[in-house]
Amino acid sequence: MAEFTPTVPARVLPPVTVRDLPDPPASKWRIIGPGLVGAGVGLASGEFILWPYIASQVGLVFVWGAAIGIITQWFLNMEIERYTLATGETALTGFSRMWRHWGLVFVLMTLGSNLWPGWVTSSATMVTYLTGSDASAVRWIAIGMLIVIALGLTLAPVIYTALERVIFVKIALVATLIVVAIVFAINAESWVALGRGFTVDARFPVPPLEFAVLMGAIAYAGAGGGQNLCQSNWIRDKGFGMGAYVPRLVSPVTGHEEAAASTGYQFAPTKENLARWRQWWRFANVEQAWTFAMVSFVTIALMSMLAYSTVFGKEGLANSIAFLKVEGETLQSVVGPWFGMLFWLIGALALFASAMGIVDYTSRLASDTIKTVYLRDKPASLNKIYFYTVWAMVLVGIGILLLGFDQPLILLVFSASFAAVMMFVYSILLIILNRKALPDAIKVRSFRLGALIWSVAFFGTLTVIVVIQQAQRLLGGS
Repeated sequence: MAEFTPTVPARVLPPVTVRDLPDPPASKWRIIGPGLVGAGVGLASGEFILWPYIASQVGLVFVWGAAIGIITQWFLNMEIERYTLATGETALTGFSRMWRHWGLVFVLMTLGSNLWPGWVTSSATMVTYLTGSDASAVRWIAIGMLIVIALGLTLAPVIYTALERVIFVKIALVATLIVVAIVFAINAESWVALGRGFTVDARFPVPPLEFAVLMGAIAYAGAGGGQNLCQSNWIRDKGFGMGAYVPRLVSPVTGHEEAAASTGYQFAPTKENLARWRQWWRFANVEQAWTFAMVSFVTIALMSMLAYSTVFGKEGLANSIAFLKVEGETLQSVVGPWFGMLFWLIGALALFASAMGIVDYTSRLASDTIKTVYLRDKPASLNKIYFYTVWAMVLVGIGILLLGFDQPLILLVFSASFAAVMMFVYSILLIILNRKALPDAIKVRSFRLGALIWSVAFFGTLTVIVVIQQAQRLLGGS
């Protein structure tokens, strides 16, 4: 083959270096993990609150929507991974090659969704259900959790490894809860209702639930927003594809820092490299399907069935963390006090692990963009920028909690809209990036291109609906 000229654009950032694609490891088991991390971080309020709440109100007639949302996100994740497998760069870096500030736009939207510490107060609230503490204790428990999260993420020698272990424990705990629930709480009627929810009883729309609530549930089944983008960072730290050439994110305190280029690599499309690519691509698809997609859907389905079996039709249930208190109390009366306590314990630990993952992926996206685009020629390392970003997020969260602010309406509006807007925009950018920046042999095409077009249409529609609805509420129209 003639000398290869990289197809990754170099208008904004320096050009990539040409290197051969590494061989996949002989044993794939040791590199399984990024999909489970994605599923584990995503198993948060949606799986524990929103989808069970929907089941408690209308039964299992809408659970098919979770499958649609997760399949859509599986395709999105794979296109995010495609670019990183081929270059070792994150998708945000690829977007920044098209326009310098795309990465910053997505970082700011992710911060807008995650900076308010609602993701850790949910876990703290579950602790009060478990211990019988007064609601006033939530603030102090949440502050303690924030400090533990910051210490865990910035003192672990290899940050991804620490997060992966926490998420693996979380998934094991949730699996334990599900097994116990199948044995003691989920009744036969709910299994029948689940099957009918995919066939004769499937409905859309589903009164009395709002259209935007249903569309949002589909959109955020599994992950959503900035978390999908972080699949790039997680597979790179795990050494997938060209990411094997990029040093992992480590603690600047306890880890061993390595010099790292601010940009990535590209392989020439030789017969040997393409053979290795097919192996990497096949493995990445299977890993995402069996970890992210399957774990996410099974959890949503079974947690919805648990809610259906215990609180379906109960009046006055709130679509908030308070829903879990009612469900736990019902489990105590139906099964036994021990099961309600187990439900709250695993819920508190699971939501804490999600909070840790949210701080990690938000800080990864921010630090990677800052270093690669804005400080690539400066001495500050990616590891140190990540360290400061984590502590900044945590300190801001602690400040908010100490000031005693409730989440303002305008931030709720922004949080509801940011993820849909992000996914709409980066679905478009992924089409451009994975068709223009990659060689013909590996660029996105056929049904995968169709899945991205579907994603643009779906999230674009959701964005318009949410913006209109929230604007009406702000103006007093509803």
